[in-house]
Amino acid sequence: MMLHPVGIIGTGKYVPERILTNKDLERMVETNDEWIVTRTGMRERRIAAPEQATSDLAYHAAVKALAAAELTAEELDLIIVATITPDMFFPSTACLLQDKLGARKAAAFDLSAACSGFIYGLATASNMIATGMYKHVLVVGAECLSRITDYTDRNTCILFGDGAGAVVLGTVPEGRGFRSFELGADGGGGELLRVCGGGSRMPSSAESVEGKQHFIYMAGNEVYKFAVRIMGNAAEEALRKAGVDKKDIDLLVPHQANIRIIQSALNRLDLPEEKCMINLHKYGNVSAASIPIALAEAVEQNRVHEGDRIVLVGFGGGLTWGASVLVW
Repeated sequence: MMLHPVGIIGTGKYVPERILTNKDLERMVETNDEWIVTRTGMRERRIAAPEQATSDLAYHAAVKALAAAELTAEELDLIIVATITPDMFFPSTACLLQDKLGARKAAAFDLSAACSGFIYGLATASNMIATGMYKHVLVVGAECLSRITDYTDRNTCILFGDGAGAVVLGTVPEGRGFRSFELGADGGGGELLRVCGGGSRMPSSAESVEGKQHFIYMAGNEVYKFAVRIMGNAAEEALRKAGVDKKDIDLLVPHQANIRIIQSALNRLDLPEEKCMINLHKYGNVSAASIPIALAEAVEQNRVHEGDRIVLVGFGGGLTWGASVLVW
């Protein structure tokens, strides 16, 4: 079978208007700005308005990505939304987004791989286009993490924010597009980063709510050690598959979880910080939305040029990880 080269033909992002600063958090929990900045690199994060849900954030990002790709919603064949904060169990956020966009010809489904979800979505969509099954696919990473964040837990509430990033995938000229994907999972580490309440294991109840089982739990030190190891490993394996040397990387777009984790990846890849897209100081950790928001912002800032070799890499709950090499 002849496979078509597939790449990103449009990007878009959306972040809510409300800003939650480190100073704001000082008034909510026992923490301070210097402590947060030193340990995470974060200074502020965006919080969705009460009337906004994940599909609303996804919609705004998707509209921008479609405009950049010069496509209408009716030209989409498939919509994939990567999220761990869907509007509801079902219907999927992707179906809600399909209706908002008027993408009547598109199939739609959600994908759950936490912070790695966007790269999982790219791999899925890319293969569907490469084989000729579909022509245009919208992949969105969107989260309302503020809805599952315990703002009395100083270890986690400083980290998370809300937002959405979107890309449109389509065929591109030979020599351009995705050159490799590296996906992985270690379910044995699932207990390190989780939300227990609300599923079939622990249905919603007065007890589950009182026990704060519907909020993010994270074993911070263990997740940090995993992230430092896996970010470099995944990126290097994706580079090996693509036949690209790390010295030829033009831009690294990592998951925006912690500045020290990003710096560790840069050291592993022998890259200077100017070859890395970093925006966690503005948005915090937006899970599946962090990489597409960062990529869209890099495009906005004219940091991405035709022929550039770009590495996307992330890790998340599951535990999961993913990396990709593409030529812009």
